[in-house]
Amino acid sequence: MDIFADQVLLSRIQFALTAGYHFIFVPITIGIGLIMSILVTKAYRSKDPEDDALARMWVKIYTATFAIGVATGITMEFSFGTNWANYSRFVGDIFGAPLAAEALFAFFLESIFLGFLIFGRKKLKPGLYVASAWLTFAGSALSALWILIANSWMQTPAGAELSANGTEALITDFFAAAFNPSTLPRYAHTVLALLVMGSFVAIAVSAWYMHKNTHASAAEKMMRVGCIVGVISTVCLLGSAHMSAVEVWEEQPTKLAMMEGQYETGASELSLFGYVDEEAEEANSVAIPGGTSFLATGTFDAEYPGLNELAQREQFADVEVDQLPVNFVFQVYHLMVAMFGLIVVCLIIAFLFTRKKGDNKVAKVRWLQWLLVISPIFPFLAIQSGWLTAEVGRQPYVVYPANSSPEGIFLPTEAGTSVSVQPFEVVITLILFFAVYILLFVGWWRVITRFVKEGPVAEAPQKVEEGVPEASFRELEVESVEVEASAKGGDA
Repeated sequence: MDIFADQVLLSRIQFALTAGYHFIFVPITIGIGLIMSILVTKAYRSKDPEDDALARMWVKIYTATFAIGVATGITMEFSFGTNWANYSRFVGDIFGAPLAAEALFAFFLESIFLGFLIFGRKKLKPGLYVASAWLTFAGSALSALWILIANSWMQTPAGAELSANGTEALITDFFAAAFNPSTLPRYAHTVLALLVMGSFVAIAVSAWYMHKNTHASAAEKMMRVGCIVGVISTVCLLGSAHMSAVEVWEEQPTKLAMMEGQYETGASELSLFGYVDEEAEEANSVAIPGGTSFLATGTFDAEYPGLNELAQREQFADVEVDQLPVNFVFQVYHLMVAMFGLIVVCLIIAFLFTRKKGDNKVAKVRWLQWLLVISPIFPFLAIQSGWLTAEVGRQPYVVYPANSSPEGIFLPTEAGTSVSVQPFEVVITLILFFAVYILLFVGWWRVITRFVKEGPVAEAPQKVEEGVPEASFRELEVESVEVEASAKGGDA
């Protein structure tokens, strides 16, 4: 088959597999980091053993997910030096600073304070323990910022110039490169989406306990926290989505045209669903005429260039319209939008059924319990399809020639791969990665489900004090029982 001889396509598939798999755990980690911090704070303020047990359970879930997220992120870094060696040479001067900053300032911060959470609960002052939870979450959010700075530069390059020999981009302004036109809109949109993911994980665990009729009080607390975080994050997500859409409209015209399947210049439709006939070069969809134009400019008749016109521009000389994955980008983009609709529906239902404290109607409605148990799949699919829209939508470029980019700062995908890597070598690594990733996922799933099944169990009272043998306590207990029995006998 041709696919097994296409080294560029195989390299893209391999990186998509490793990045997509890694991005299973990153959203959960950052999302539940906020849930964990809130519950740790609640336990500190209430001094309730049940709250403390609930916080400890979420610390364990966070730790297990963080660990596998770190492990699965390493393979992507190896890909930069093997399959994508030419790409690494081109962006190396730009990517060095944010990736180093991510390791030094974010990853270490998160790791150190996570260690405090795991090992310091009985050794740290309660206030410092709570601060450790919030700093762990802050570290994960800061880590996402540095990674998105690097990724956003690929979408909208800035603060750089082309080297004399034309083989690499050289940084000229760090802050312009770091805070390029798409960094802040994409960071806000991504982190808010991850917080929605975390809220749905908390809601799902709560619904599971309600379905099993166990840990009722803890389940109600988790449901309320999950709903509040979910509603606030989702409302804010609407604003960040608009910011991201405007950025794509202004900077990445071929991506926007693929998102709506627009081949010819005109007012851009807002499609609800449908498909793109790539041979006929037309979108067959249920759409609002001029809807996307209205969202971007406030008017329904604002014209936007189609793919055929854009391909004629010198800026997009590498674009071959008949080779673009237009229908794929159209479908994953609209899948993201559809999943957002389901997210809103689930949150409204969950919030209405739990709005009154002490009157949790979810515990009485079995179909709603099952809906909420499976509900994390909706934000998960939204996040993955959004990532695919962003990354596949910039093809055929691995560094996109955005409208505001410095002259010459772009790199076609085919030019970014390593010519020394053979197709069969990529196939072998694909198979090995797939096998190892399945094992890792099974192991992670078993650990997480064990934590959830155990539930928020309060610790047994500590009976052994430092320097006093446990046998002494047993002897004292026996003597006290004997004395008590003698006293009762005397009274009789």
